[in-house]
Amino acid sequence: MNCTLCGAETKTFWKSKNREFVVCTNCEGIQLLPEFYINKEAEKQRYLTHNNDVEDPRYQEFVSPITSRVLNDFSAKNTGLDYGCGTGPVATSELEKQGYSVALFDPYFYPDKSVLKNFYDFIICCEVMEHFHDPAREFRDLSYKLNPGGKLYCKTSLYTEGLDFDTWYYKNDPTHVFFYTEKSLIWIRDNFGFSKLELESKLMVFSK
Repeated sequence: MNCTLCGAETKTFWKSKNREFVVCTNCEGIQLLPEFYINKEAEKQRYLTHNNDVEDPRYQEFVSPITSRVLNDFSAKNTGLDYGCGTGPVATSELEKQGYSVALFDPYFYPDKSVLKNFYDFIICCEVMEHFHDPAREFRDLSYKLNPGGKLYCKTSLYTEGLDFDTWYYKNDPTHVFFYTEKSLIWIRDNFGFSKLELESKLMVFSK
């Protein structure tokens, strides 16, 4: 199959009895073969087990790399979108405490597509991009929704050279279908209208 991010050829990377991943020969993204995707109902049930309580200090700390950057980069006058916010949009909750206005979208839990017609100064994408079945379309759309000078804040676990994929916990979530490398992120920056990419551990900031 071709890579769902850059369209290049892929080759077998890792397989077990129940799943098989391929790696892109160009952007080095690693993706689950579509025949191993779980159905939408099973995916929704998996997300419901996350039980993301917006008042949980541990969860607040988990999203703090994103919220701290937003608070540093933008004022409460700017508008934001929490894309794929899940059952508990804690990043939005934390920002709203500081007077920020953030729209919510999640295909299962906040499915109001009218918010996707608007343009934003910043977009939050926290632990979401690894779920993208069509990352090329998703990143193209997210970039389009950003105003000039806007920023896309993403948080995920990257695959790095030397990491033991066989024991990597991140691949075991059945809803995780695409894993990114630094080369994948650079490809996104260069092909979807971004001018800058900042990498801070698990935080990626794409700037228009």
